[in-house]
Amino acid sequence: MVPASVDGPHLIYRNEYFGAPIRNDADTVWMKERQIEAMYRARFDERRHEAEALANLYNDAATGRDTDKRAWLIAVAHPRLPASQTVRPTRDQAREVFEAAESHALVYAGRGGTHPLESVDRLNPRPGLRRWVAANTQKAEADRWKEAWASIHHDGAVTLAAAIGGHPIARDRNNPGDHIDSPALECAVADLMGLIRAVSERRGTNEYEVRVGIEWKLGTPLILQTADPFGHTYTGSSLPIARYAPVSTTVRADADSLDFYQQVHDLAEDCINQGGLANVQMIRPPAPSET
Repeated sequence: MVPASVDGPHLIYRNEYFGAPIRNDADTVWMKERQIEAMYRARFDERRHEAEALANLYNDAATGRDTDKRAWLIAVAHPRLPASQTVRPTRDQAREVFEAAESHALVYAGRGGTHPLESVDRLNPRPGLRRWVAANTQKAEADRWKEAWASIHHDGAVTLAAAIGGHPIARDRNNPGDHIDSPALECAVADLMGLIRAVSERRGTNEYEVRVGIEWKLGTPLILQTADPFGHTYTGSSLPIARYAPVSTTVRADADSLDFYQQVHDLAEDCINQGGLANVQMIRPPAPSET
């Protein structure tokens, strides 16, 4: 049986011939040329819909952030096929997803950095437009540097928005708003992937289209910074970024644990490479021989 997919028609090759099978009640027959044409048209329309849905998610998550003061990470993921469970999740189910997402993220990245999911109200998600929202809990002026918002949508989509520039570097001193610590970026990627994994486990989603970007309007280049072997901030290998190009990828949410962990690493690597950094610090999946 061919699994649900937007990538029809499915072609079968036999020697020098190929055809596209289609179910007709209990039988399987070959598509006619017009049917194949219609299937490809539907496939291309679906791809366009996916791109529009992802762009709308991203723009929605980025709206209203104070990007004129500090850089914000915007990370969104949309399932290629909607959640197999059509019933809207309850508040309790949404709470379970947020809690599971945090647990997954801590496996991927540990506690050596700032996790946005630790700055949202995971235990009391609020209803939104066809979604549940984990609202920011960092409202005191001293804690506003780690403001974050997260949501899980009824169709299986997820979003994460986190203030990622201007984090503390000393007790009484913060980074400039256009300087980003690479561990904070890696932890945010781990949190996004934790949300994807948790939703997939409970809602039956599999493949996701993902976009991770950094938005700021400071008029200065963005700097991704790492740490030297002594733990001091290091920018010697950083490349100033005039515009951070959003990183897009397809994630297999139902992959086995090690494969999914590797996808978390690869997405984080793409995100930091853009700033001239080569090594992912926080996310270190075990080699196959270690499992």
